[in-house]
Amino acid sequence: MLTLHVDGDGFSVLVEGESVKALGPYEELADALPQALGSARAGETPLQARVRRWPGILTPGLLNPYGPEILEHTYHPDPREADTYGTVPIGGERAREIFRADPSRLGASARRGVQRLFAHGTVALAGELRSKAVLEVARRSGLAFGGRPERLPGPVSLSPRPMVLLPALAVGGAARFAVFDVADRAELVAKGASTCVATVVAGRLVYRVR
Repeated sequence: MLTLHVDGDGFSVLVEGESVKALGPYEELADALPQALGSARAGETPLQARVRRWPGILTPGLLNPYGPEILEHTYHPDPREADTYGTVPIGGERAREIFRADPSRLGASARRGVQRLFAHGTVALAGELRSKAVLEVARRSGLAFGGRPERLPGPVSLSPRPMVLLPALAVGGAARFAVFDVADRAELVAKGASTCVATVVAGRLVYRVR
């Protein structure tokens, strides 16, 4: 199944499996996919395609340089633990106490942490993950791994500033990108990664705003 992702400006990415099959304006890509518009030309065998329309801008997605800090040194509470731990990530000594008391919490916390990263348009991580359980979670999630900048952008955050965008998408390359509900990149920088409305990793829609 092909999927055509279209942002608010009409820029589109056609995804097949885990790869980018085509890039360009919606009208150009949809012309090759008549069924996506609901009308096949006579004598043509229409290609099956699902169309997903998003507000805002589609970008290559973000690299978060704080992989270990977010996934290994922070406890991401399960919603069912809200009465005990609240609902926001817990860092510092309290997180270390939680993991020391029950090391099995680390992997489950990392899975929830990955979902928080996806909700902020993160498609790649940097930093050395030392926990086997956390590394396995990160690999299974489809997150890419990149080099850690020599100068980190500031405090540990799901929306670090300045944000690090991955290189531009390319036909035949990995279908790994995010969509932010902003008018342009200047507004994305101003408002941050919490404006994410959708994240795609390895061709899979791993996050969409509800």
